[in-house]
Amino acid sequence: MSCTTFNLGGGSFKLCSIERGSQIKNRVRFFNGFVPNGRSNLVCNSASSFSVGSLSFNSLPPKDSRFHNRSRFSYHVINCSIVSSEASTSSSKVDDERVVVLVIGGGGREHALCYALQRSPSCDAVFCAPGNPGISSSGYATCIPELDVFDSDAVISFCRKWNVGLVIVGPEAPLVAGLANDLVKAGIATFGPSAEAAALEGSKNFMKDLCNKYGIPTAKYQSFTDPSAAKQYIQEQGAPIVIKADGLAAGKGVIVAMTLEEAYEAVDAMLVEGAFGSAGGRIVVEEYLEGEEASFFALVDGENAIPLESAQDHKRVGDGDTGPNTGGMGAYSPAPIVTRELQSIVMDSIILPTVKGMAKEGCKFVGVLFAGLMIEKKSGLPKLIEYNVRFGDPECQVLMVRFQSDLAKVLLAACRGELSGVSLDWSPGSAMVVVMASKGYPGAYEKGTVIRNLEEAELVAPSVKVFHAGTSLDLENNFIAVGGRVLGITAKGKDIEEARDRAYRAVEEISWSGGFYRRDIGWRALEKQVSLKE
Repeated sequence: MSCTTFNLGGGSFKLCSIERGSQIKNRVRFFNGFVPNGRSNLVCNSASSFSVGSLSFNSLPPKDSRFHNRSRFSYHVINCSIVSSEASTSSSKVDDERVVVLVIGGGGREHALCYALQRSPSCDAVFCAPGNPGISSSGYATCIPELDVFDSDAVISFCRKWNVGLVIVGPEAPLVAGLANDLVKAGIATFGPSAEAAALEGSKNFMKDLCNKYGIPTAKYQSFTDPSAAKQYIQEQGAPIVIKADGLAAGKGVIVAMTLEEAYEAVDAMLVEGAFGSAGGRIVVEEYLEGEEASFFALVDGENAIPLESAQDHKRVGDGDTGPNTGGMGAYSPAPIVTRELQSIVMDSIILPTVKGMAKEGCKFVGVLFAGLMIEKKSGLPKLIEYNVRFGDPECQVLMVRFQSDLAKVLLAACRGELSGVSLDWSPGSAMVVVMASKGYPGAYEKGTVIRNLEEAELVAPSVKVFHAGTSLDLENNFIAVGGRVLGITAKGKDIEEARDRAYRAVEEISWSGGFYRRDIGWRALEKQVSLKE
């Protein structure tokens, strides 16, 4: 290995050429004598392009430098694309080995994906649009806050300029809007379904009809646009009963009505008062299933599917699973209820029939299928509650800290229809994430409260990661809360008990008077662990 040191904009960096067989790998390995997590970063104070021998460097500064000024090193940390004349004429085999990735989104899920990607051997650099201050300060990716992810032409132009070889779409809204359609048409590998396939999440009625057509076990249901007809059906079925807005409602369009009065109020709120806008213009009324919920994820390439490790989240806002549903107040992996036998049943009866059914319908699914399951109390068998067409949040956080395979390589294989035969590696033990939310969530909440001691929280244990979901920076570079769910405090342990202990010790380090969190994340898994020991 040969290295040369260069100076740029008041900073220094070291370029190392590493010979591997006939290939030469060029990496920026150090800057100002500091190596953050082994990342390949370059210090730049302004937009610049320069050459060193046969190598050309292009650095992209942030639109708002405050996004990159959080670290105690007081300079911008920018991922740079490195393009050599030799590489530009290399074979596709070399291109397959290394790729520049763009992650779409700016929440905790995307922070976790960037964390996993920066550990991927085949990933050259990571961009995230719009990203968030936590992603920027961590150095996992270069955030592009000015890129409009709903403007397909702008995203395509960015990908071509920066040689992006893989786009990972995190949130559901850009998928339903057709971003993946446009990227794939432009020849850019995209992990995420087309708008037609994203209807599995974008329309609960579409999903239920698919289940009905292809014999996928799910709760009995009827769809309505007329409130009187819906109420009559509810009266016939009785309570408890579930009312769902058909379209996307940010995880809040589901009402579990324990009485007929609550059910009627939910119908009026959606169909009469328009509480969820056009998303609630049609509703699905379905039977109440009793049992234990679990989250099941599978990677899909259009024809093949492989399961990820299991996870389980906590939807209710309060301890003891009380209060209204949220986007998720915490999660853990693995979920003891999802045994290997149950995993096989889910794949055979739910996931694979869905993949084949979507292909028959002319809209092959490429991406991650996130099945919300109910393991029925009476039968012990799984039924499909709903589908999401992207990684769950906060489940993604616990999955990504346990994921040990090359994420970029695996997701590229999915984009190319090459998942058959792919196996995944996971760290042993357990992981847990505790969500810290703004007081008042999921209702009205205050914005702008200051959050401190995040660095101290990550020092509680080597396995602790603080993923940002709803933060910004104030004029003094303090992290402030701007969302409902704001932070995901994530930790690994040899078992669920140790992961839980580390996560909550990290939570207690954080100073944030405007936040709250559940204190019982993982209680179901802990109960099962105790019962097994007994």
